[in-house]
Amino acid sequence: MPQVISKDGTKIAYEKTGQGPAVFLVDGALAYRGNFGLGSLAAALSSDFTAYTYDRRGRGKSTDTVPYAIKREIEDIDALIDEAGGLAYLYGISSGAVLALKAASQLEPEKVTKLALNQPPVEVGEEAEQQFSEFRQEMDDLLKAGKRDEVIEFFLADMVPPEMLEDMKRGPEWPLMEGVAPTLAYDNAILDDGTVPVDDAKRSTMPTLVLDGSVSPPSFRQAADTLATTMPHATRQTLEGEPIRAAPETMAPVLTEFFTNHVQDTQNATNDSHKA
Repeated sequence: MPQVISKDGTKIAYEKTGQGPAVFLVDGALAYRGNFGLGSLAAALSSDFTAYTYDRRGRGKSTDTVPYAIKREIEDIDALIDEAGGLAYLYGISSGAVLALKAASQLEPEKVTKLALNQPPVEVGEEAEQQFSEFRQEMDDLLKAGKRDEVIEFFLADMVPPEMLEDMKRGPEWPLMEGVAPTLAYDNAILDDGTVPVDDAKRSTMPTLVLDGSVSPPSFRQAADTLATTMPHATRQTLEGEPIRAAPETMAPVLTEFFTNHVQDTQNATNDSHKA
């Protein structure tokens, strides 16, 4: 299995498919190449790009190094981009979208030339901040108690119906999720206070596509709107009838069009900013 060595010595396992410009796909909470990963999307992109999927630290075939720091996950992405030649497009989903945004804000357009963010799970307002603080504290308490089963159940409770959750608990994916349950604390750290990361957004000057689905929660759609208007060169798009994890055959053409045809729009936006 190919791997890169991150700055702190952590081994990050990855795989690539296709040929063309490099696109790195950043998974959200609990997902990795062996469970709910983005391999199908990578395959759908492979006719136009070299699509990379990887196991975020502490998941799958990647190792981990404590204590956790967001900076280290950004260093993982940096090492992967270097492995690909030093330039890449970046796509992130859910909490992986926030990680991708933070990485892009640090690595800048010299390394991340374009950025696509699919429904970052952040919200707007003080009430959202308080709710996320309580959510994060409850999860931290369960993790400290070693109650991995309860952590996963708590995390998924607002996302899936109770009967589906019970079916999942009996399925083969449940122990896989339990195995990476401690990394939920990493995603919570990335989300910080649960609100739109305005400073990171302002620093990310590369062309960016901010996505959601028409069935996304209204609070997430509001946050996506806020994010798109905060970023210097962002385009906003809603996928009609799609949930957060749109089918690869739906998502791949959207990403392909953005990554390959967005140059003129960016030039226009840059010219407009100079005129202002």
